[in-house]
Amino acid sequence: MAIMRNNHVFKGHRTLLGVKYVTYGEVELPLRYDMFSLSKNGFDWGNKGSAAQQLSFSILCQLSNEDFARDNASLFTIDVVSKFNNRDWIISAYEVLKWVEEHTEEETIEDKTIQKQEEKKEEPVNTLILKTQKLSKKPKQKDNVVKEICKELQITQKDLASILEIPEGTVSSWAVKNEIPRLGKKAIEFYMQSQKSQQIIKSYKSFVKLLDVS
Repeated sequence: MAIMRNNHVFKGHRTLLGVKYVTYGEVELPLRYDMFSLSKNGFDWGNKGSAAQQLSFSILCQLSNEDFARDNASLFTIDVVSKFNNRDWIISAYEVLKWVEEHTEEETIEDKTIQKQEEKKEEPVNTLILKTQKLSKKPKQKDNVVKEICKELQITQKDLASILEIPEGTVSSWAVKNEIPRLGKKAIEFYMQSQKSQQIIKSYKSFVKLLDVS
């Protein structure tokens, strides 16, 4: 498969409220629903679900073709996308193209699936015991979303209540339940976007001021 190489990168970012952004060359990566409509909720990563496969298809389609992307979306999800475990991730076009080239002439996804199933059957008993022990451990408690938001914005829960114009007790209740209602998430997301816009404007004004001085 002849592919033109470039130096662009794919970037993913998940906000504290769960909103996901994916770009390629600083431009938003298209969902490609017209070619491959598997997820109704956009992109996702760090798992092997339908939204993660939607992301895999869009990445592969960006650098190869529709047929290859469709045939290999599932395998690319297993090999690459499911391993994006952080809120932010970056993968270069070169890395993706290297994966594409390695899998262009190789065995099919079906062959690889059968092989993995056979390997699973022959898995040592000790390994299975270790996996069972890991599953039986108490899962790690997830971070408190209210505290994380306050930490990122460098404000207190009282400040957050003041910004949203709601009682401080309401924010405290969110923190105790470790859950923010949908309208609360929307309001916080709007405030965070507003803060980013203000920073951009401030930087622009500083730049213009430097030009005037020079």
